[in-house]
Amino acid sequence: MEFRQGKILIVDDNKSVLDSLKLFLEDYFGVIITVSNPNRIPQLILQENFDVVLLDMNFSAGKMTGNEGFYWLKEILRIDPHAVVVHITAYGDIEMAVRAIKEGATDFVVKPWDNYKLLATIQSAYNLRKSKIEVKKLKQNQKNLAESLGNGINLIRGPSKSMDNIYNAIPKIALSEACVLITGENGTGKELIAREIHKQSERRDEIFMRVDLGSLNENLFESELFGHVKGAFTDAREDRIGKIESASGGTLFLDEIGNLTLSMQAKLLSVMQNKEICPMGSNKSTQVDVRFVCATNKDLEKMIQNNAFREDLFYRINTIQLAIPPLRARIEDIPVLIRFYLDYYRTKYSKPLIQIHQYALQALKEYPWPGNIRELQHAVEKAVILSSSNILQAADFFVDKRNLNPVIGHKAFNTLEEAERHTILSILERNKGNLSRTAKELKIGRQTLYNKLKKYTT
Repeated sequence: MEFRQGKILIVDDNKSVLDSLKLFLEDYFGVIITVSNPNRIPQLILQENFDVVLLDMNFSAGKMTGNEGFYWLKEILRIDPHAVVVHITAYGDIEMAVRAIKEGATDFVVKPWDNYKLLATIQSAYNLRKSKIEVKKLKQNQKNLAESLGNGINLIRGPSKSMDNIYNAIPKIALSEACVLITGENGTGKELIAREIHKQSERRDEIFMRVDLGSLNENLFESELFGHVKGAFTDAREDRIGKIESASGGTLFLDEIGNLTLSMQAKLLSVMQNKEICPMGSNKSTQVDVRFVCATNKDLEKMIQNNAFREDLFYRINTIQLAIPPLRARIEDIPVLIRFYLDYYRTKYSKPLIQIHQYALQALKEYPWPGNIRELQHAVEKAVILSSSNILQAADFFVDKRNLNPVIGHKAFNTLEEAERHTILSILERNKGNLSRTAKELKIGRQTLYNKLKKYTT
């Protein structure tokens, strides 16, 4: 397979080696630069973005210690921490080459080399460089996203006493490196809690990465979290860094951890204990520095009893547990959340000042919110988008009306039909019988209004 992209720097004091390598590699890569004097390395690294550096171990006649190679390896990595260096070595220097890998080199090529093995090594190094660049971009994007979220929807503190212990614990938890397990129903704000822990931690300037474990089947789990090397499976056309390695230095938020199979749990536990990952298809381990924050809406202790969740993994992720109560258990927070989201989406969609009628607010406080804060947020957003009045009524909020005891004005109704009939007749009376204005205010067609009036007045 030909590579017409990529920039390769070759450093060797043997002119014939330089000529031979350049002649062979220029058919596969875009730019090949060769130098025999290693003192030119700093200037070249500063001037150009090399994808791979082929570096000899020894440059001075009679010296076979490899110290020069180690020195220039450190210099290259000092200038460009993401540099990919492949050492050129003789058979007798294998031990030095292994040491060089421990000190930051990616691989080594043995003299005399086999052209096909040489090409495969450089192609792998080239792919690694691309992956490192992608990870760097991802970290920057995540940082930008975190800053964006910081200016948008943050953790919203309401007056409920049931959340006080959680809010007060976050700063203490953030300053530790302990694993955190956040439990609660879907939509209660578990991810916002996890982000707040990251934001207040020493890792705040590093990546926060979320992985939805509920969406990963067993075949994708290992590749997604640990990465893979080219050829590890049928569709593995190139090396890929996994989410755990990408999050190294930062926080990895594992959502829906209760969805993992026992086999997947065992693999995750091994990573958390050893702090290293091994990509699929590779026998090389990579050290990782990740803080784990996990979340679930399941009862893990009950799952342990049913042999569906590993007890040792539970204790590993459960150093600190935060249980988030459902929204129906902290109804005093509902007005605060609604007003926050009203202001947020009013600004986002350039709407005029919008208020909520007190009886509508009472109706929303009585609604059980099975989808919790997420459902409330979406309901407010839709109401703001579709609003034609500066004062929102209960009917403007698109909630699951099977669970809602509608409150319109001062009256409460037992059925949706009763509430709808009252609403239609009240708006018709306010519009002095004008069907067009009534239909427009109700956001329904005239024919639909005719049919409903016929139903409710006969």
